[in-house]
Amino acid sequence: MRVVEAFRETFGGEPAGVWHAPGRVNLIGEHTDYNDGLVLPFAVPWGVTAAVSPREDDVVRVRSLQAGEPLTVEKLDEAKGWARYVVGVFWALREAGHPVRGADLVVDGDVPQGAGLSSSAALEVAVGTALNELYGLALTKMEIALAAQRAENDFVGMPCGIMDQAASALAEEGKALFMDCRSLGVRNVPFDLARHGFQLLIINTGVHHELADGQYARRRQDCENAAKRLGVASLRDVTDLSGALSRLSGDERRRTQHVVTENHRVEAVIGLLRAGVVGEIGGLLNASHLSLRDQFEVSCPELDVAVEASLRGRARGARMTGGGFGGSAIALVADEHVRAVRDSVTGAYAERGWAAPEIYPATPASGARRLT
Repeated sequence: MRVVEAFRETFGGEPAGVWHAPGRVNLIGEHTDYNDGLVLPFAVPWGVTAAVSPREDDVVRVRSLQAGEPLTVEKLDEAKGWARYVVGVFWALREAGHPVRGADLVVDGDVPQGAGLSSSAALEVAVGTALNELYGLALTKMEIALAAQRAENDFVGMPCGIMDQAASALAEEGKALFMDCRSLGVRNVPFDLARHGFQLLIINTGVHHELADGQYARRRQDCENAAKRLGVASLRDVTDLSGALSRLSGDERRRTQHVVTENHRVEAVIGLLRAGVVGEIGGLLNASHLSLRDQFEVSCPELDVAVEASLRGRARGARMTGGGFGGSAIALVADEHVRAVRDSVTGAYAERGWAAPEIYPATPASGARRLT
């Protein structure tokens, strides 16, 4: 295993173990997690693998096979760049009172770059899962996810919700993870695409717009402002949408409309999946994209073209997925139309002089686990 060989080369010994945590793609339920709402992600086959051994001091030595030379961090708050996602997990666990000391780590990731499949959450959860076992913390998978989220929120400084880390920690093979982000209740919902003759294609635009810098936090602030104006704890609590919209204007009105209707779409998708009619969720995926484009305003031309071209190629439904402003779209496609969708999307990009997007099928994979 490459990560074990690199650990031997870097630290001159054997790791205590190897752990893996996957990235995720969100089937539906976008920008609802930090509004105490509903989400339906699933784990993807790609993620982060970590070879780890504990230390008897508080030093963290970490090497990423994607980032180059190993780093030594003696004081956690001195960590820089990508290492903050690793060190932040140590910090979060220590802040919670857990007896976590240092470690030697080598991490290796194969999440497609720029796809918005949450490689950061995979890295955090892989490290958290390793430390949980190495230091005998007896944390549940949800507690590991919450520690990983705190690392990203309070140490890295990214105000993400809990969805990415929870999906990485708790997902099951062949299933989507339905999660109530307020209660933290979860239920795995069967999502066997092959059985029903479908594939879910990820269309990686490879695009990251600088426009996105700070935009995620602004969208979150819009939602919090709207909830405060409506006198509710979060937009999850809006039950009379038309009445709420009549009291709002501008960005706050648009953000509220998206969040409330997106929660309803998640529930509708779950009902259809439980009924075994996978193809019928396509219209809800389409509606989600339009809402993200027009009400939440987090799409971009590359995502819109990917969605529109997929539908021209006879996809049953398509939408952007993830935070937006780039990253990936997903398309639900019957097996017999996969080639047509691929050709339609690559042709639409070529017409505009854009680099061809990467397109690959994603099957629901297992969550975080020890490999050796």
